[in-house]
Amino acid sequence: MHIALLCLVIVLAKLMDVERVQALALRGLNELPAKFIRPTHEQPENSKALEGVTVPVISLAKPHDIVVKEVAEAASEWGFFLITDHGIPASLIEQLQKVGKEFFMLPQEEKEAYANDPANGKFDGYGTTMTKNLDEKVEWIDYFFHVTAPPYKVNDEIWPRNPPSYREVNEEYSREMLRVTDKLLELLSESLGLDKQVLKSHVGGDKIELEMKINMYPPCPQPQLALGVEPHTDMSALTLLVSNDVPGLQLWKDGNWVSVNYLTKTGAIFVHIGDQMEVLSNGKYKSVLHRSLVNKERLRMSWAVFVVPPHEAVIGPLPELLDEQNPAKYSTKTYAEYRHRKFNKIPQ
Repeated sequence: MHIALLCLVIVLAKLMDVERVQALALRGLNELPAKFIRPTHEQPENSKALEGVTVPVISLAKPHDIVVKEVAEAASEWGFFLITDHGIPASLIEQLQKVGKEFFMLPQEEKEAYANDPANGKFDGYGTTMTKNLDEKVEWIDYFFHVTAPPYKVNDEIWPRNPPSYREVNEEYSREMLRVTDKLLELLSESLGLDKQVLKSHVGGDKIELEMKINMYPPCPQPQLALGVEPHTDMSALTLLVSNDVPGLQLWKDGNWVSVNYLTKTGAIFVHIGDQMEVLSNGKYKSVLHRSLVNKERLRMSWAVFVVPPHEAVIGPLPELLDEQNPAKYSTKTYAEYRHRKFNKIPQ
């Protein structure tokens, strides 16, 4: 009885300390609290995206040499592309989205049992915003974050027990993500003129880690003033993402924001080149600066899988790509050291 009471006190304390965006949205706000209003130059109404620009879409069913060429172009020019014909069953992606949404529809008290505490190094679990900028502005997002591979890195205690199929679905999806990651790393290696196993060996081989982050962007009363996620590049080597049918992802290219066209009916996977891949390729591949917008009427969700090296992996420009005409543009560090370094690509 005393244990149950203690658990209730802890939950109530967390609810008092943390204001969840989903709970705010359910109040039916007409105006945004000041902490969510972005600086003028960041507000979507003042930094609109180009219209009619098509991002690269690559079918993995095309002849191999064509796929290698298209991957090279997309990774170099955009730092981003969509892949189709990747072999992941549409039914599995639907199940992944179903169980993720069902978790966020649970009573608030039940979700709080999985609350994380980034300030004290506890990143796995249910949270609200992952970043704060110098203006102390926060993002219009709740999320759930956990490691899905390798097995010895998985924290079983933080995985939701409701819905009951959450674990089974996410474990199956993780296996598919590892398969697709292997394929992409092979294509990216060959696109650099290297043996297909080179990049995988440098990002950890069989110790590659997968981190799942489910992003939940509730309807926002003033979406023209807010951001779901502020402009950033991913610290990962790659990020593989699926979304529901509510658009909002934008990329920074050639001095402009570009909206990503959604191909939800094709089951397309969004592929982001991350910071580690830019370093390994000595800048030939570009980590993509991106941001997420929110919607006034509709719930937006995405499922991002970050492909990251183990902390001890040594990351630096690949020696095979260097010569007198192409010296190293980046220092060599462990991934743990790189995690404390931020690429400065933020438009002013």
